[in-house]
Amino acid sequence: MNKTISIEINGKSSSFSVAPDEMLLDLLRRSGYRGAKVGCREGFCGACTVLLDGRPVNSCLIFAARADGRKITTIEGLGDPNNLHPIQDAFLKAGAVQCGYCIPGAVLSTKALLDRVPDPDEAVIKRALDGNLCRCTGYKKQIEAVKLAARKLKGKKK
Repeated sequence: MNKTISIEINGKSSSFSVAPDEMLLDLLRRSGYRGAKVGCREGFCGACTVLLDGRPVNSCLIFAARADGRKITTIEGLGDPNNLHPIQDAFLKAGAVQCGYCIPGAVLSTKALLDRVPDPDEAVIKRALDGNLCRCTGYKKQIEAVKLAARKLKGKKK
């Protein structure tokens, strides 16, 4: 039997009818949020990462009903091509984007990190990105992008 839930997605409250076995990833994608990618569906790749109450989660592992009353941020909630979020801009400037499949998850993991730790060292950055697999760039440029994003965000706060 379906259940009606309410979720705030990217600052907008919405109600959804969800089946008991529907995963959050599938709810998001059927609702038009395509930035959360379908990858392994086992929680290993990070392609489906979203922020749930500010924390990065693999949306392929969470039942949609568990998101009832909570706040979700998808990559669509950060910026757009004409107005990039500083983290998105840093990933582009550092050359940390190739095919782009893993980038939404990596950017959201970076946002969660920098919200908690504004000036992380490399070890902390590596731990934060650990759940986001990338087959194209390796990780050196992504680590550089996180450092650049931290500097950009620090400069914005002044």
